[in-house]
Amino acid sequence: MSWVSELARPDIVALKAYEHASWEPGLTRLHANELPWRAAGDESLSGLNRYPEPQPKTLIGRLAQIYKVPAEYLLVTRGSDEAIDLLVRAFCRAGADAVLLCPPTFGMYALAAQIQGANVHRVPLSMEEGFALQPQALLSHCTSDVKLVFLCSPNNPTGNLLAESAILEVIDALASRALVIVDEAYIEFSTRASLAALVVGRPQLAVLRTLSKAHGLAGARLGTLIGDPEVIALVRKVIAPYAIPQLTLETVLASLSASHLSALQGRLAHVREERQRISDALERLPGIKLVYPSEANFLLVRFEDPAGALARAREARLLVRDARAYPGLNDALRVTIGTADQNDALLEAWQ
Repeated sequence: MSWVSELARPDIVALKAYEHASWEPGLTRLHANELPWRAAGDESLSGLNRYPEPQPKTLIGRLAQIYKVPAEYLLVTRGSDEAIDLLVRAFCRAGADAVLLCPPTFGMYALAAQIQGANVHRVPLSMEEGFALQPQALLSHCTSDVKLVFLCSPNNPTGNLLAESAILEVIDALASRALVIVDEAYIEFSTRASLAALVVGRPQLAVLRTLSKAHGLAGARLGTLIGDPEVIALVRKVIAPYAIPQLTLETVLASLSASHLSALQGRLAHVREERQRISDALERLPGIKLVYPSEANFLLVRFEDPAGALARAREARLLVRDARAYPGLNDALRVTIGTADQNDALLEAWQ
């Protein structure tokens, strides 16, 4: 028995996946109970009267090129949120298994576990060290019921990269004991290369990537789980058979062309420049206690009067994220980097 089979839910390991209608686009489709005519106004390439291709090969091949991993290591999902949910459902039995996470961090990890009925173990990041990961503390709390460890780097809402050496220490120590998932939703905004290439040699590592942030496709809902083929095969058992809508597929493929990816680099450079400019400007404003360094497309900011800052931003018809519910951040707001004009309007509101 493989380590994935021993780690995952035994009922999912034994589960026979749903058999979708076979995908043979060269043949006339009289096997999937579809209507043979397009709906009025349907201008899609393949027709919305037809089910989309399950796990589209062209899309997976393009993403494999971009992320520099073999195609068999990829599963495309409806955003990273779905990948998080699928992993918890595949590996954690309700009331018996647990996930481990490091707050303050992305709320979906705990929410997915709670929906599944899994337990949640928390090992806080070290605020005194700039929200650094504490490998030894994490490993000491990684008991036998922990099946999944979620690490977010750059971290949301703090914006910092977790030290790569610390991440690797955790990954290597948990070989065959737990699956470590590194969420890289904001990695394009940082100075660090993705850890995705390491998955090939470390099957206990999985990486989450998304097109929602840097690629500007949040409304398309397209995320990618990068993991060992055995992990991918297991998770495919619990994903919806036609997870990626046809319009999403066509839009995303067009947005991953060479010209679009070239334009993306200019936008990333703009975000990084604006991030530094806004950070410097915020540090000079009255009422600002601390602006944390960031490798993402947002800044975490502490205020003397966070409620007042929220109100002034809203009066200027601007929304920023209230981060006060995160542990240890009862005076903090999270600010997304917008256009230069939008950023200037926010600075003016907070003068």
